[in-house]
Amino acid sequence: MYAYESSADKNTFTNPFYRPRSFRLLEELEKGEKGLGPESCSYGLADSDDISMTTWNGTILGPPHSNHENRIYSLSIECGPNYPDHPPTIKFISKINLPCVDSKTGQVTPSTFHTLRDWKRAYNMETILLELRKEMATPANKKLPQPKEGSTF
Repeated sequence: MYAYESSADKNTFTNPFYRPRSFRLLEELEKGEKGLGPESCSYGLADSDDISMTTWNGTILGPPHSNHENRIYSLSIECGPNYPDHPPTIKFISKINLPCVDSKTGQVTPSTFHTLRDWKRAYNMETILLELRKEMATPANKKLPQPKEGSTF
């Protein structure tokens, strides 16, 4: 039996740890709907009729003692057909100034955001939201000037 997933076995049903995309997303949906994750972030389907479970909404509460404090950031999360083998596409709806976010589009840039760049199948939407929140709280980012509260991309 395997104790890990390698690239050679992650897409086959011979790996006892493999879960199909739909099962994985149903687990995430249940956790998100029941509010079983941390209070600092939330996520759920953008459209409850989306049977492909592709488009999700996320929110992050700005970390305390930073320029993000008392702000609620809205994000769009797109889980493509290869999720969770490949990371989702993340876009901020709320304007934010962070080095890993494109200042014109709000897109989180995989090459500059370690969680997307170094994606592992075990990661999920909650992982991404929590890591983005940690990114906001780093010494280099917590004092960055932010756009007017309530502005959107």
